Amino acid sequence: MNAKVFGVELTDELRGIVREPTALFFSIVMPVAFFALFVSLFGKFSSGGLSAGTTMVATFGAFGVVSVVLMNPGIGVAADRERGWLRAKQVSAVPIGVTLAAKVIAALPYAAGVLLAMTATAAATGALDAPVPALLRILAVLMVGALPFALLSLAIGFQTGAGAATAVLNAILIPSAVLSGLWMPLEIMPAFFGDVAPFLPTYHLAQLALAQLTGAPVLTHVLVLLGTTIVAAALAAVSYRHARS
Repeated sequence: MNAKVFGVELTDELRGIVREPTALFFSIVMPVAFFALFVSLFGKFSSGGLSAGTTMVATFGAFGVVSVVLMNPGIGVAADRERGWLRAKQVSAVPIGVTLAAKVIAALPYAAGVLLAMTATAAATGALDAPVPALLRILAVLMVGALPFALLSLAIGFQTGAGAATAVLNAILIPSAVLSGLWMPLEIMPAFFGDVAPFLPTYHLAQLALAQLTGAPVLTHVLVLLGTTIVAAALAAVSYRHARS
């Protein structure tokens, strides 16, 4: 029964993302457009034996995936709250956990689509030189590693309206992407950026994805993301308990 209910909820959420133009633009259209611009300008430069276009699939790909899972669940929850969704769910037979899980999981196909679009763009410009297994590992790492950002999105969506949620989530997304080196390598940025980056989960997600290409150690990045997931889950739970419908 729960599986059938979850399927219905998931289908509705998949359609809902397409119906939400603000989230659709900021989380899907904008990242792919930015990537196409950056990879066309810098993609064929090389560093450490890898083309910039290849490393950008990991770093800019992290931005693309985070933008989807950070923007969509939160904006969707905030919009549904404004329509009385929270009150309706509290008295319905559908477990609230099923609905929230559907909101998070519904973002993943779109996140994967963004990453695949970026990969195809890099390949089309001749800037991609990674083997398919490495690209698949990057996809898997980014999908799993995006969980804490989805939970944070829900925490914010439970406390704000749709318009405010968009502003707050963008205020988190864009500075985090810049400071973490997701758009431009930290090596060419001011030293301050490199000092701040290790304190940001977006940085560790990107480094975990990059490690699939370079073979660098991953334990620290995994532990930081795991800790972030625990904190974000606690914030989402507290936010839900204190949410007003």
